[in-house]
Amino acid sequence: MTPNEEKELRSGLYKATERGYAVLKKGGSALDAVEEAVRALEDNPLFNAGKGSVFTIDGVNQLEASLMDGKSGAAGAATLLTTVKNPISLARKVMESGRHVFMCGPGAEKYAMEQGLDMVHSSYFWTKHRWEQHERGFFSPQTVELLHPEPIVDSTASSNPSELTMGTVGAVAIDSMGHLAAATSTGGMSNKWNGRIGDTPVIGAGTWADRNVAISGTGTGELFIRQGTSRYVASRVDMLGEEAGKASTTAISEMKAMGGDGGVICIDSNGNFWMTFCSEGMYHEVIAPGDNHISHES
Repeated sequence: MTPNEEKELRSGLYKATERGYAVLKKGGSALDAVEEAVRALEDNPLFNAGKGSVFTIDGVNQLEASLMDGKSGAAGAATLLTTVKNPISLARKVMESGRHVFMCGPGAEKYAMEQGLDMVHSSYFWTKHRWEQHERGFFSPQTVELLHPEPIVDSTASSNPSELTMGTVGAVAIDSMGHLAAATSTGGMSNKWNGRIGDTPVIGAGTWADRNVAISGTGTGELFIRQGTSRYVASRVDMLGEEAGKASTTAISEMKAMGGDGGVICIDSNGNFWMTFCSEGMYHEVIAPGDNHISHES
């Protein structure tokens, strides 16, 4: 990654946290804040979500997202999307319907149109660097050089050279009332099978929020699903009384032992936050009262 690319990635993360925090400063909810932050990342072509999503093996973009409100326990998710500009907002609409939690494909996109969400032609999601990743995958699928590590805001970007490119964006937040929320969005894994669904839209795998902790994560989606990673972290906090940092370290260590790669970010009801990962690196940013930005990388 060139210095200029890194600068642009950091700027994108900075602006996304600013947008989410602006919601909180006006008295908005944690749920509003994480949706706004993730929308900013979905609109940025540098990130693997929304506009910058990777391609399936068939050369199409299939997007997915989920979010959860820690106060009420309500959740919403959508997957196999090809024409919804901001999948995270559709996930919220599904949550607010009060009838369903998880929708996919044409039915989900029809619902998005009925709800007045921004719809786009599938070509909107095409970007040159993602198409080049897609093409490289056909030449050396086991040793793809990751020229564009996937950055995450308050989440993890897994970069394992033995696998095709993965990446996700996410956000967790606590508002002035002490309520928590988490949101996650992705284009999935580069050259994934058409119709593959990862952990991002699966409540309890890639996203979880309750009254104690909010979690967003990414990595080897199949293993996050098998472990139920985000719910596993929350369960250790709830039932064992563990600090969320310790719980997430245990979860990620066990997931790694299973052959997985990735990590989670979490925030608890006291405003403490952690970033735990076993991937080669990730970019993330935190903003706290007083407009204090804390940038992290590894």
